[in-house]
Amino acid sequence: MELLRTEGITKAFDGRMVLRDISIHLEEGELISLLGLSGSGKTTLLNILSGLARPDSGKVFLSGEDTTGRPGRISYMLQKDLMLEHKRIIDNVTLPLVIRGMKKQDARAKADPFFPAFGLDGTQMLYPSQLSGGMRQRAALLRTYLGSRGIILLDEPFSALDMITRSQLHEWYLDITERMHLSTVLITHDVDEAILLSDRICLLTGSPGEIRHEIPVQVPRSRRMDFSLQPEFAEYKRKIREILTESMKQSEEGRRLR
Repeated sequence: MELLRTEGITKAFDGRMVLRDISIHLEEGELISLLGLSGSGKTTLLNILSGLARPDSGKVFLSGEDTTGRPGRISYMLQKDLMLEHKRIIDNVTLPLVIRGMKKQDARAKADPFFPAFGLDGTQMLYPSQLSGGMRQRAALLRTYLGSRGIILLDEPFSALDMITRSQLHEWYLDITERMHLSTVLITHDVDEAILLSDRICLLTGSPGEIRHEIPVQVPRSRRMDFSLQPEFAEYKRKIREILTESMKQSEEGRRLR
């Protein structure tokens, strides 16, 4: 079932077009990534999907409803975990519920059963300073999940972590998306991460950013971590890098001609 769809999203800032004619869709239980070079408009597109920004033209539909420029309907997690240091973990993760009017104790009761699934059991009454970077990101993801209505937007959530922690969270997120049937749009500039996590990779290329290539990753999620060591993984990576390199050359040529 289709949960999210955009039609012809175009956006400019100060007369400079950043995105042009972006049309994507997200199916229930699917993870798609928006992969592109810095400055290709990835974060701008996520802001539009979340309703925090309005496109100059085009529409965003959530389960068939036009939600263009209407925030609060899709959960959005930034690169930083944005934990409130003076609040306990359980009160950090329940913040979206409390903001919507749920009583503190009811919010805690709703959130508590999810702590084991997110690898956070026993951290409920701790403070953010008592958690590792990986655990803080899990708490931020739980907060995003509790505030979601079926869709999670992630803006490079693993990029600030060390390689080992990032790999562990990749494996964990693949597992939890299967078990909890999460639907995710992920921004990344890491080609390996996109291949490991995505069902489809949307390549945002050019200036302004356009989606001219969409690559399905035709490998079961249960095999992704082992797949990274296989020749087929290298072939996905080669194809994507060729497209991004060509896009970078075209962008540079366009800047010289302007």
